[in-house]
This record gives sequence, C-alpha cells and structure tokens, in this order.
Amino acid sequence: MDMKTPNKLEGMRRARAPAAGALSALALFGLLGASSSFAQTPPSAAQQAVLLYTRITGVPPTGSVLTQIQNSAAGSDFASVAALALQQPQFYNVTLRNIFAAESNRDNSVFVPLNDYIVTAIGMVHDDVPYNTALSADILYTLKGVSPAASASNNNHYQAADTAVLDISANLVKTQQTTAYGYPAAAVAGLITTRAGAIQHFDAGTNRRGYNLNIINQTCHQMEQIMDTSLPSDRIRQDVAASPGGDSRVRLQSCVGCHSHMDPMAGAFAYYDFDETKGSMVYTAGTVNPKYFINASNNPYGYVTTDDSWESRIRLGGADTNIFQFSSSLPGKGNGAASFGTEIAQSGAFASCQVTKAFKAVCLRAPSSTKDGAEITTLTGKFTANGYKLKQVFADAALYCTTVSGGGITP
Repeated sequence: MDMKTPNKLEGMRRARAPAAGALSALALFGLLGASSSFAQTPPSAAQQAVLLYTRITGVPPTGSVLTQIQNSAAGSDFASVAALALQQPQFYNVTLRNIFAAESNRDNSVFVPLNDYIVTAIGMVHDDVPYNTALSADILYTLKGVSPAASASNNNHYQAADTAVLDISANLVKTQQTTAYGYPAAAVAGLITTRAGAIQHFDAGTNRRGYNLNIINQTCHQMEQIMDTSLPSDRIRQDVAASPGGDSRVRLQSCVGCHSHMDPMAGAFAYYDFDETKGSMVYTAGTVNPKYFINASNNPYGYVTTDDSWESRIRLGGADTNIFQFSSSLPGKGNGAASFGTEIAQSGAFASCQVTKAFKAVCLRAPSSTKDGAEITTLTGKFTANGYKLKQVFADAALYCTTVSGGGITP
C-alpha cells in the first residue's frame, strides 16, 4: 500500500533547513541568547518576536523577514509578527503538514508520502474554510501544474508534487471529490473519504476504525477514556461473543464498555470498503458490506446491520454523557458518513481538540497547568466564534506561550 511506504526523512523536514539556515540560526541565537537567560531575566521584545515566528513556521527568520520582525518588535506588535509567520510557506509545508500527515494514517506517523488528506486539510486552513466541515464537506484540494491529475485509485499526483518539493501553500487548487474522483454525493464525507482517509478507515477490518480513529484524531480522546458499561447493548454486532472464553461477565464488564457506543456509530460506514487491488474506495449504496457480517456465529443474537444508520448512544446518559459535548441542535442520529462527520465536528470536543493540537505544535508541549487549561478554553471559544477558522488558532496559541504579553513563555 502506498500509504505505508516509508517517506524519506527530508520529505517531512526539508523546509526546516533552507539554504540560508546557518545564517538564520546565527541571527536567532544572537537574539535569543543562551537558554539560561530566559530563566534569569524576561526575554527582550526582539527575542520574543523571533521565538514567536519560529514556533509558528518551524524555521528561523531570514533577511527582510527578520528586519520586519525586529521592526514590529520595537513597537511590541507581536500580532503582526504572528500574522507574518502565517503567510510563510513553511507554516503550511512543515508545521501543518506534520500534524495532518500523522492524522492521515493509522500508524500516526509523520513519515508518509504527501497525500490528499494532508493537502486537503492544509488547503482548508489556508483558505479559512470552516474547519467544522472537515468531516462532511464535498471538498478536495489538488496541486496546480502537477501531472498526473489526482486519482481515486492512486497517490501519484501528490507523490509527484512531493518529489518535486512543491510549495504546497502556493499551488493549492480547491475542487470536489464528486468532481475529481467521481464519487456519488452520498458517499462523500470530507477528510474521511479522501483516498488516504478511506485507506485508514475502510481497508479490511470491520469499519469500526471509522469511528475509533476519528474519536482519537478529532476529539483527542482514547477509547479507554470512554468505556461505559451502562449503555444499551442492543446494537452490538454479532462478531462480539456473548461469552468470551465461556464467561459472559467479560462481555458485560469489558466488551460492552466500548462496543455499546462504537457499534451504533460505525453503522455510518456500512456501505464503504477499500479495494486494495484497485487501490480505491468502494461505495455500495443500499448494500451493506460483507465485512459487517464477519464471525456472525459468535453471537447469533447480536445486531444485524441492515443499512447505514447510526446513533450516538453516548447522548443517552451514563458516566460519559458530556465527554464529547455533542451539539444540542443536532438529532444525534442519521445515515451515512457525512452526517456522522457533522456530529463529531460540531461537538465541543472537536473544537477543543483542534485547539489543543495547534497549542502542542507551537508551544512544543501539551497544555499542563490550570493556566494552560484556561487558555485552551479561551482559544476554543474564539475558534468557534470566528467561524472555525483554524489558522488564527496557531497564531493565538503561539502568542500565549512565546510572549510575556500573552501570559507565559516556553523557551
């Protein structure tokens, strides 16, 4: 599978070492000084500005950009420095690429070839497309002037761009999966149904990964955190044994905890598969994929999937009722991947997760203190109020952890 082919190390890090990197580093070290100086005295405005820029882009400033930063720092105009950093190609080619590369494969590795999931997510951030549509919209980004064209059956378009070391941010072309891939509209669900998304969600298995991986990547929760044995078990599929190892208590005390909310949600993907031979996603409208009936004899009385309906059972109550903060304006059930994606992306957990990922990327650490937690809450509120424009979140998070005016410094 081309998604599992190891990528050359420079494929992910090349933008961190531009031709003028050595000179830039000298300028950076001159402004920042020794790390011990941070602990002894507050950094100067120039030091804060350079640190801010570097955290957002992943590379130190050079030439005229460094001059602009110094001029802005003289007036403590750190917002302008952050805005300048967001315009740099390295923010997209390095910082964002690393985040979305990890999301685009089940191994959570950044060392994968450029693919349609990565480029589409970057394009949405670049163009300020509301990011709460990332799991439901008919959207795809390709790259200008790259041959061959994007295809639903291979990664050649994006691999060619990667080989050419193309600047992603300067060559984005917004299109639709229905247009570029020929998918029926009912099959499309944003990043979930990009080719890379389809590989990680629908290749082999039982399509439960479509739920599991989106919970991990898009709400920042692990399945172990949301085990709830108090939820109804009537939609747990037949492949989950009634008495694992001959002991029904194992099912009741363990298996039910995850499957009671996972199986009803994974029904959204009943018409999906990934054909490894053809290298493309398969969507069979109205026909449940045979993988949903694997090991049906394990529990003949288990749930039999008949369509692509799904239901968010966590909304029913129990210990984890509010863990995702699902939107009260949505019904909590529906049909197909797009409505599932809307349920996830309209949740409070989704918004908070995107902010947390941005925070980790520019602060180089996870939020860990009460003060950090309050900042995540503040940034999440701004993110949702600002139309889910993710780009600004990176600037705001970097301002918080690299400037004294932001409230704290992470040297």
